Amino acid sequence: MIYPDFEKSGGLIPAITQDCATGEVLMLAYINKEAWEKTIETGIATYWSRSRNELWIKGMTSGNTQNIKEILIDCDLDTVIFKVEQIGGAACHKGYRSCFYRKVEDGALVTVGEKVFDPQQVYHK
Repeated sequence: MIYPDFEKSGGLIPAITQDCATGEVLMLAYINKEAWEKTIETGIATYWSRSRNELWIKGMTSGNTQNIKEILIDCDLDTVIFKVEQIGGAACHKGYRSCFYRKVEDGALVTVGEKVFDPQQVYHK
């Protein structure tokens, strides 16, 4: 199996997730060796949750999984792009299609994305 260089940055590398059909950047997360292996094995995007300090299979709670269609690795072997089919319409845990649903305009954050789901209903928080 081919591996990115996880040692360079202390075991975690960035994973940029992009919609395979549109090219839209959906999110940025981090992966470790275990998440990499699980992603390759299952074909479902799997990350390392820094806040929970555990493996995070995208969509296990929300149903908004990401089916891997292609993986790109940069020239330094320390960043990957997951090109995915986004199931369920949303990648963002705040309910938006993309985690990049806001833009900076005149020094303020302006919401430009539309919510796909209500996170309180999905995550029961």
